[in-house]
Amino acid sequence: MLSLCSLCSYLLSFCFVFISQFSNSVDAQAQDYDYPTAALSTQWTNNATANHSIPYTDGSTVRSILLRAKGAIGPAYACGFYCNGNCNTYLFAVFIVQVNSGGLIVQPAIGFPQVVWSANRNNPVKIGAMLELTSEGDLVLKDADGTVAWSTNTSGKSVVGLNLTDLGNLVLFDKNNLTVWQSFSQPTDSLVPGQMLKVGQRLIPSVSGTNWTVDGMITLSMSSSGLSAQMETSPPQIYYEYSIDNPNASNESPYVEFVNGSLALFSNSTTNLSVISVPQASSVQYMKLGSDGHLRVFEWLSGWKEVADLLTGYLGDCDYPTVCGQYGICSNGQCSCPASSGGTSYYKQVDDRQPSLGCSENVPLSCGASQYQSLLELENVMYFTFTSDLKDIDASTCKETCAKNCSCKAAIFQYGSNATSGSCYLPSEVFSLMNIDKSKIFYNSTAYLKVQNVTNGAPNTSVDNQRSNRLPVILGSSAGALFVVMFLIVVIVLFVRKRDANEAEEDYLDQVPGMSTRFMYDDLKTITNDFNKKLGKGGFGSVFEGTLIDSTKVAVKRLDGFGQVKKSFLAEVETIGSIHHVNLVRLVGFCADKSHRLLIYEYMSNGSLDRWIFHKSNESVLDWQQRKKIILDIAKGLNYLHEDCRQKILHLDIKPQNILLDGNFNAKVGDFGLSKLIDRDQSQVVTTMRGTPGYLAPEWLSAAITEKVDVYSFGVVILEIVCGRKIFDHSLNEDDMNLLSLFKRKAEEERLLDIVDNYSEDMQLNGLQVVNMMRIAAWCLQADYTKRPSMSIVVKVLEGVSEVQDGLDYNFSAQPSTNKATEFGQMEVEFSATTALIPSVLSGPR
Repeated sequence: MLSLCSLCSYLLSFCFVFISQFSNSVDAQAQDYDYPTAALSTQWTNNATANHSIPYTDGSTVRSILLRAKGAIGPAYACGFYCNGNCNTYLFAVFIVQVNSGGLIVQPAIGFPQVVWSANRNNPVKIGAMLELTSEGDLVLKDADGTVAWSTNTSGKSVVGLNLTDLGNLVLFDKNNLTVWQSFSQPTDSLVPGQMLKVGQRLIPSVSGTNWTVDGMITLSMSSSGLSAQMETSPPQIYYEYSIDNPNASNESPYVEFVNGSLALFSNSTTNLSVISVPQASSVQYMKLGSDGHLRVFEWLSGWKEVADLLTGYLGDCDYPTVCGQYGICSNGQCSCPASSGGTSYYKQVDDRQPSLGCSENVPLSCGASQYQSLLELENVMYFTFTSDLKDIDASTCKETCAKNCSCKAAIFQYGSNATSGSCYLPSEVFSLMNIDKSKIFYNSTAYLKVQNVTNGAPNTSVDNQRSNRLPVILGSSAGALFVVMFLIVVIVLFVRKRDANEAEEDYLDQVPGMSTRFMYDDLKTITNDFNKKLGKGGFGSVFEGTLIDSTKVAVKRLDGFGQVKKSFLAEVETIGSIHHVNLVRLVGFCADKSHRLLIYEYMSNGSLDRWIFHKSNESVLDWQQRKKIILDIAKGLNYLHEDCRQKILHLDIKPQNILLDGNFNAKVGDFGLSKLIDRDQSQVVTTMRGTPGYLAPEWLSAAITEKVDVYSFGVVILEIVCGRKIFDHSLNEDDMNLLSLFKRKAEEERLLDIVDNYSEDMQLNGLQVVNMMRIAAWCLQADYTKRPSMSIVVKVLEGVSEVQDGLDYNFSAQPSTNKATEFGQMEVEFSATTALIPSVLSGPR
């Protein structure tokens, strides 16, 4: 039996929904915006002439949609359209404004609206944009041209209304008043009192107050081990950390919450610790992570005032990673560049009038000319962070290790009174350094910055050029001497090619940009305990578990054989050795020692994706949110390969066996043995067919391919993930054996839910979202590659800022035009000696 309060609440919700049907299409603030709620099928347009459009003296403008006013003069939460600057573009945001006694937004004499959450920082909209709470329960932001800029993706989840709470939380709720979606779960750069930062969530600052683009380099994030602020490099460089002493003591995920008087850590539902003290609030507060790495608290005190700089209570002014920019040295808040050495100046100010912008190299580092590099010594200089890569070594070993590692940009050596024993940190990117304050630091530190030397104002010429300079002398010798020299050269070349083919390969590997640590074969035998724990086996070799000296687990891939294996090894080293992305498996190092070829990767504790979706064991079945996150991770990794690298990288073997999962089920693309690099001005490339049957796009038959072959393979993988079965399953009847044929038939019958993974009840409960994911797969599988989306578009669709194209063709195996190959017949054909299909399968953790 319903309680009286429950009955009243239900009737109030019913009346609100009923009444709101009479006014469902409005300009921003054209309605009586005292209401903090809205019903389905309501639209708001960002109209420049809307009533109550409030301009402020700082150049900002707000057009409120919902307002949570409490009837008193002062700050209040509102949401709507916001701009700051020239107001050509707008955010849909939650902001704090000032209201009068009548509950109307006013422009105060001092103070401006403060944005505490926004939906579309990377995709601002223009005048004429529209926000709609659809009849299906999806909150959608469309730009003036109709393109989707952002969406909550909540269609079909029984949403009945939108509410802006007293805490400033924008909530979509169902008929039982339960939260379906909330802005608090998707924090941007700010926290308000009562808001939590949970495991996996993070604050990311915008570039500036008028450039809302996500900065991306600095984050404040919560993990199962604690709270940390860091630079998002690979690996991350942490400048503030609050660790949980025993993260496994509770079955509950820890979180931090902004409460009055502190940023509190809750390790379970009853235990909390004050991580950072916050001044007691006498009015509205919020905290914001800035692009400079500072976490500041602001409060309304007759205008917005900064009342605390939270991390600076634990850090000095020089302890922030970007306080003096890259390579800048901070001393008592002043910035300078590293001093000259031997009359040579290696760095210059980016802007002489703004030293805090950092320093740039006079001659950029080049792995291809690493023999002309040296280490610039800076005594009594430390780095803003220090994570020991090597322990109990001397300075010479620290320097030597950096010199041999192309990705190393500096060696930071910390030691006590005896410089023969210390710790070494080898950052791959260098941000702000600082001079040691002897009154606060009880150890010594020396920084060694890797620099590129010059000769006569230009980089040193190579050995080959030096030899070519001697050529006129040789040509001037007698004919007999020339014959003898030529004869000896031919003999030596043939001899070297016969005996030292591997050595040439090793020399090449040393020049690969960004290459990781090089290991000797005997070292890897020790690391893997003589290769005694095998994690998996594939077409090119086996994978073994190993442990580095610092106790870091790694996966060691030992390649067996010759010919194609050698090409696979070189392709993988050249490709992944020079790139870094959170959704690509990191190459820790390699071994090219005589005939031994091995690759050392970061250890992925949950192994490859196939073991989780093909139900080979009794392990837990992935739920819908996990699968959706995995699909997005794969898409981001491929997007980086296709669009963000110096050359386009075609993976050419995307399949579940080559998607690896870490302990938190974050997905990373691995196994680049069949990959191919193409120049950005090269739209297509002709090459021999390679990959795994079932994942090959139709255009492979014409030999002319683009990065869209990876998009096709990605579409197959999406289907396998949501259906929980392989592309070919010979245990089924003939009609259902091929997943693409089955997908086509079920799509025509409008019965796609029939093929959704029936091992997972959660997948069935989220059927509408799963079917929409299948439409994304179908778009990626279009037989005509020109109709497939790019991976950047796929990422936008998965993130809800774009929509799937209509009019999809489910005949995925249609043959492409055979004249495609002739258009590119003059291009180089790789591996023309073989047309075999080469699977690259390595399952298990790696």
